[in-house]
Amino acid sequence: MSANVHDELSYVCSACGEEIVVPIDLSAGSSQQYVEDCPVCCRPNVIHIEIDEDGEARAWADAEQDEP
Repeated sequence: MSANVHDELSYVCSACGEEIVVPIDLSAGSSQQYVEDCPVCCRPNVIHIEIDEDGEARAWADAEQDEP
């Protein structure tokens, strides 16, 4: 989902499809990635946040993959 940089963005959980709102930490840089458990289904998601030069931000999630 895209948005102008404010304080929050949302992503859709890759497991349950619920829309989850997360805070934006501008001090963490313009390309961020971290793992967060869904507050609804408790499955881990890899959260990606990108902020472009114009201040447009977007967030999306992928399922966390177990290493073989």
